Amino acid sequence: MDKIKDTRSFMRITHRYLGYFLAGIMAIYALSGVLLVYRDTDFLKKEKKYDKVIDKNLSEKELGKELKIKNLEVEKTEGSILTFKQGTYNTETGEAKYSKKELPFVLDKMTKLHKAQSKDTLSPLNTFFGISLFFFVISSFWMFNPKSKIFKRGIIFTIIGIVVSIILLFI
Repeated sequence: MDKIKDTRSFMRITHRYLGYFLAGIMAIYALSGVLLVYRDTDFLKKEKKYDKVIDKNLSEKELGKELKIKNLEVEKTEGSILTFKQGTYNTETGEAKYSKKELPFVLDKMTKLHKAQSKDTLSPLNTFFGISLFFFVISSFWMFNPKSKIFKRGIIFTIIGIVVSIILLFI
């Protein structure tokens, strides 16, 4: 194992092995992040039909929540049948017939990485990953001698990256 002599060697060694450890996780996060950019489209999604019985006499809002359909809007009502873009709901029997476009199972699970909340089982992984990425940011400044040309150029690129990110946040 490499010997840690000072802060610089600690940062370099930890950066190296943590980077190898996180390579797979970063690949999954990168792919799922790209998929999330296109979540408002049907990219890679397949239509899945559902036929299930839920609570009776649900309101439009409750129905959308129960079926997990965002912005569900009833288009017409004929007797006890509510018709919406994705299907129908019978308020008397509670029968809902609808379809949704969803990502394949594995891709759906990958995108859930980004959506995890503190109560989810993935939250420790997300926290560890976020802290590790922040460590990568900090430790990268110990990769080169601060007096070197490459370090000074790196600082300029860092500042440009921060400025571009801030500009894009406010556009």
